[in-house]
Amino acid sequence: MYTYAYGICLIISILVCLVIACRGYEKVNPYTYTVFIIIIVVNLAYWLKSTVLNWEAAMICFCICYFDCTILLTIMILSMLRTLGIKPGFLTKFLAYGTAFLHLALVWLSVHNKNYYESITIVHTAMGNATKVTYGPLKLIHTVYMAVLVAIFLVLLIAAYIRKGTYSKKTVYVITAAIFMGLMAYLPDILGLVQFSLLPFVYVIGDIFLAYNYERTQAHDLTAVMTKHQNVQTVRGFVAVDLKMRFLSCNDRAYDFLPELKEQVVDEPLIEGSSYARLMYPMMNAFEKEGGASKKFRVGNVTCIAEINTFTIRTNGPRRGYLFELRDATEEQKAFDLVNSYNESLNRQVKEATDNIRGIQNKIVAGMANMIENRDNNTGGHVKRTSDIIKILVAEIRRQGIMDIDDAFADDIMRAAPMHDLGKIIVENSILNKPGKLTDEEYEIMKMHSTKSGEMVMILLDGVEEEHFVKVAYNVARFHHERWDGRGYPEGLVGSMTPIEARVMAVVDVYDALVSKRAYKEPFSFEKATQIMCEGMGTQFDPNMKAPFLGCKAQLEAYYTEINAQ
Repeated sequence: MYTYAYGICLIISILVCLVIACRGYEKVNPYTYTVFIIIIVVNLAYWLKSTVLNWEAAMICFCICYFDCTILLTIMILSMLRTLGIKPGFLTKFLAYGTAFLHLALVWLSVHNKNYYESITIVHTAMGNATKVTYGPLKLIHTVYMAVLVAIFLVLLIAAYIRKGTYSKKTVYVITAAIFMGLMAYLPDILGLVQFSLLPFVYVIGDIFLAYNYERTQAHDLTAVMTKHQNVQTVRGFVAVDLKMRFLSCNDRAYDFLPELKEQVVDEPLIEGSSYARLMYPMMNAFEKEGGASKKFRVGNVTCIAEINTFTIRTNGPRRGYLFELRDATEEQKAFDLVNSYNESLNRQVKEATDNIRGIQNKIVAGMANMIENRDNNTGGHVKRTSDIIKILVAEIRRQGIMDIDDAFADDIMRAAPMHDLGKIIVENSILNKPGKLTDEEYEIMKMHSTKSGEMVMILLDGVEEEHFVKVAYNVARFHHERWDGRGYPEGLVGSMTPIEARVMAVVDVYDALVSKRAYKEPFSFEKATQIMCEGMGTQFDPNMKAPFLGCKAQLEAYYTEINAQ
């Protein structure tokens, strides 16, 4: 039965080694690979020992089994040193391996004498063949040798827990557990308490844990990760974290960009509140949402750029973490700032030139409007007043949120106001300045001014001004005499068919006519004018204009009071 059990242990250890060998890691850890192979050899020896029928064969199997407490234990100690960041020199490793093989040679040379094993007896049991041994004098050397190795390991273990370091605590735990379980399983063998060794079972368990830890710690080797991504430039920093944002490793250059990383412990989450945590967490979130992320930050006078990507531990394997690439972008930033400065200067010059052109255009339009108005004895100052009060009304409309008028649209309406009566240039003076009521024929001629106003706006502005302003100015000029009930001119538009800007202009145009003196009438009082305007809401004017009109009524009256006082 134990033969089968040892055989299963042997098969499992072989499978673990094959799986690790076939994983396709970018870089090989020689210590771990050697451990996997030695465990196979030792398990093979235990399996063979359970099948032999004479003491000579059992003695040879014992000689092979001694690979565990010599070479294997030495490798585990060297692996612990590597984890702690301690790099033993050539002489130290040579003495360690030399002593292990020398001890192994003493066992092998004792095959035909009683120096190591005084006697070996094969015991046939219902569970399989077992061996009962009586130790010779050289066994004391083995005990001392084992005690020295264990003492060295305990010193390293204490140092690992006392000294502050950024090494992986998980790796220390795995190595400690493997050695501790091996010693506990080996103790009954030394004391002769059991006939069948428990070591093969312990080795299989340790083998599995070591394989798991080996795969996990591949992510700690940033050289392998960098090779995978072909990022081996020493001028760049690299930081690797796992998918849960636990720190794995970084190269020395990364400390220049993120000095606080020197305090970060391997396998632990990024220190909360640290500069690199504030940098990396948002980048990770952005990467998961958008598939890419980069961020600019400063270290002293240096401008740096961080970029994020994922990495795998083995070829074509699943992603195992995030790789942050850090680089010095100071010169790039200087060039960028220079271009920005040039663009800002250029934009400023273009804006100044545009403002000058716009000012000239506004003066030309205002000059034409005033020239036309000077022909009309009925509407003196109408252009200026409507240009002023339309600002008050538009502001109130926006305050109340009655209509969708943004900053650009509001500016276009106010700039277009002086152009609403440009078409009066075609109207004869006799009609334009007639003090009494116009005849039907004269009224038809007068009504043509709105159509002509739209045409003149296109002549003056099309191809010169921005398209959106040309459209607003055209609508104001052509449609400001349309009515909500459809009885206006020139097209008889009904309701919201009339553009918003023209509906606003209609209210301003009529209100100014009511409260201003004309050749054919005295100004209406504010109360009378307000009454007429309110009665026209829903017939002549957009009913939605009533609330903003009343909302700015006091401002309008204050404006006209001041104008009349001058």
